[in-house]
Amino acid sequence: MRLWCAFVTLSLLMSCGSYPTPPTAETPFAPPPAPDYADPANWAATPFSEDAADRTPGEGFTDRQAAAPADVFYVHPTMYNKVTRTSRGWNADVRDAKVNEAVDETAMLNHASIFNAAGRVFAPRYRQANIRSFRSANRPHGPRALDTAYTDVLRAFDYYLEHWNEGRPIIIASHSQGTTHCKQLLWDRFDGKPLRGQLIAAYLVGIPVSADAYATIPVCEAAEQTRCFVSWRTYRYDFEPRPSYRDTVANIAVVNPLTWTTTEERAPKELNEGGVLYNYDAGPKPELVWAERRGDGLFTSKPRFFGDVFFRTKNYHVGDYNLFWVNVRQNAVRRAEAFRARR
Repeated sequence: MRLWCAFVTLSLLMSCGSYPTPPTAETPFAPPPAPDYADPANWAATPFSEDAADRTPGEGFTDRQAAAPADVFYVHPTMYNKVTRTSRGWNADVRDAKVNEAVDETAMLNHASIFNAAGRVFAPRYRQANIRSFRSANRPHGPRALDTAYTDVLRAFDYYLEHWNEGRPIIIASHSQGTTHCKQLLWDRFDGKPLRGQLIAAYLVGIPVSADAYATIPVCEAAEQTRCFVSWRTYRYDFEPRPSYRDTVANIAVVNPLTWTTTEERAPKELNEGGVLYNYDAGPKPELVWAERRGDGLFTSKPRFFGDVFFRTKNYHVGDYNLFWVNVRQNAVRRAEAFRARR
């Protein structure tokens, strides 16, 4: 599949899809077999294989995993939006070739590759919950599917720790459903635990995270701060949520990826080092959008790119990373260097 536009591809994945069959007495909730993380096939990216996380857009960027002193554990967003012959239930089968292709050609290429200058990238395949699992009408099936997905993420992380980490500092990075799981991962493995000492930072993007979520992991307030987390959700400047919409998280953390602060001052587009939208190989487009924190969201101007006349959504969830690709890449490197200097 040719990735012609990250925005359009991810928009289709997020907006389309079919419902899995609700479990009944005759068809119980039965997820696919759990992946064995000793099998390389169950990793979308590792530093020991050739994968899309090794790529870099355009010129001027190189994959620096071989020399990087840190590791990155990245968990991808939802790519399971259709019931297929392989994945029929509420959780995707990690052997589903079509789902894996979507993960590799969108999330690994556009998100995981951001971090290959800061650390070795590890990204597990997991029995991700169907996109419909986030709809409240699907209870109790959605939460059960998300719980199943998280058990895989946790097992993958523990496998990584036991076999590959060797005491190296860690960046946690995620988007959307991946952030739902990494929020929990930080509670279970880092917050108030010895492993917090290895945490460079967590990029918990695309899902609301409370600024008070953790006892020992604060919101990052500066570009070189470590052992902290950043989070944002991106919208067009004129976005307004439906009157019935309410966030279920209080005191939502919002860090501006152009300034790496939580202030509400608008960061001009001149601070945007480059976004990656379409034609990955053509490279980033500098000064793509400005950005400002406004309440619980990050608001931006509309990006300009070929075909943007068809991009009418005001919710830029699909571009949370892409709009700020270079800034996030540079920041991950900067935090990793600051962490190493302070050890």
